[in-house]
Amino acid sequence: MIHKFDKIKKVSGNLSLAGDKSISHRALIISALAKGKSYLKNLSISEDVRATLNCLQQIGIEIIFNKNQTIVNGNGFKGFKKPSLNLNTGNSGTTARLLSGVLAAQNFESTVTGDFSLSKRPMNRIIEPLKLMGAQISSLHKDKLPLQINPTEKLKAITYQLPIASAQVKSAVLLAGLYIEETTQVIELTPTRNHTENLLNLNVRISENKIISCVSSKNYPEAKEYFIPGDISSAIYFIVLTLLTKNSELIIENVSLNKTRTAALDLLMKMGAKINIEFSDELNREEYGNIYVESSELKNIKIENEIIPLIIDEIPILAVASLLADGEFKISNASELRVKESDRIKSLCQNFIELGLNVAEYDDGFSVSGEAKNRKPNFKCFDDHRIAMAFSILSCLLKKGGSVEGIESIAISNPDFLRHLKENSS
Repeated sequence: MIHKFDKIKKVSGNLSLAGDKSISHRALIISALAKGKSYLKNLSISEDVRATLNCLQQIGIEIIFNKNQTIVNGNGFKGFKKPSLNLNTGNSGTTARLLSGVLAAQNFESTVTGDFSLSKRPMNRIIEPLKLMGAQISSLHKDKLPLQINPTEKLKAITYQLPIASAQVKSAVLLAGLYIEETTQVIELTPTRNHTENLLNLNVRISENKIISCVSSKNYPEAKEYFIPGDISSAIYFIVLTLLTKNSELIIENVSLNKTRTAALDLLMKMGAKINIEFSDELNREEYGNIYVESSELKNIKIENEIIPLIIDEIPILAVASLLADGEFKISNASELRVKESDRIKSLCQNFIELGLNVAEYDDGFSVSGEAKNRKPNFKCFDDHRIAMAFSILSCLLKKGGSVEGIESIAISNPDFLRHLKENSS
């Protein structure tokens, strides 16, 4: 489906977003592990989180929905049931990788599958550490989905240093470690989002510039209440739109302010963005609060390599922001973009070329400069929700607007994106 956007004149009002997608996945899985009823407020309504929910129901977890909260009736330690069908994780890499860590410890066989896009993404990054733990897990198709997981007699604790910065790989190992009496340690050289550690209340320490997360069966979760703050990765699109639209201001309420998720905000502020962050509260070690945004003049700056893992999902919209900022935009050390829902480096470059900009594509990044020549561009999203939302925002900022082909992919992370856009702009 092609959606046409006109130039927006003003952004204003208050914006409340559904729960953070990353936290929602983990809160669902951890609640399913616990014995008894957990209560989740403001769960994400995205298709990705729906995939996690559906898979948990397939392995015997009762999930009840009402107006204000989601109730997960967990089955306790090794209480899952063998699924009658393959576990289809849709487009969600988080679902596939985190659930694989849990399924590796169960007493039944399971097969994890996904859609066409997810089935092109690498899975050896979780297969290797889980095998080191004794898991019987293998790819049925050259390091990709489907994954076949067979029961193993007993998992063993390991100390594992992540070869790449990946919160999903880290979380898969930590979740498997909940089934082992001895302590499993995951070592990071570069920080990644830490929601799994927070929600499980794990011991995390820093030694010689390494982040070490420790887990054992002593950390096995109990049923509890969760409040899931608004999704900061969804908020960033509206933040950029507000910054680059004259005479605009926006308040985003009760949004996640986890320090591993706010690097994009820090970067924008260094570029000159008028952003004020107001912390409200903390629950389950997850901070949240309000973000106040005003129209700003932005200037491109050098992006340091060490923050790339912390802004990897925000790079598409940050690249859009750079087009209307002073100076050339260049990013490197971001090869992980190649193995997202699309090859995001190629997707971004092709859309920038469609706009008539000067683009140079590298193995691990790209640069873009010049002025737009195509006054009514038709952008493609390549079945990638973040590309779709980024170029929807860009279309709203262009003098004669633009169109986005494949807009329906936004439902993967924020089905309310177009409604929020309509309600907070004129």
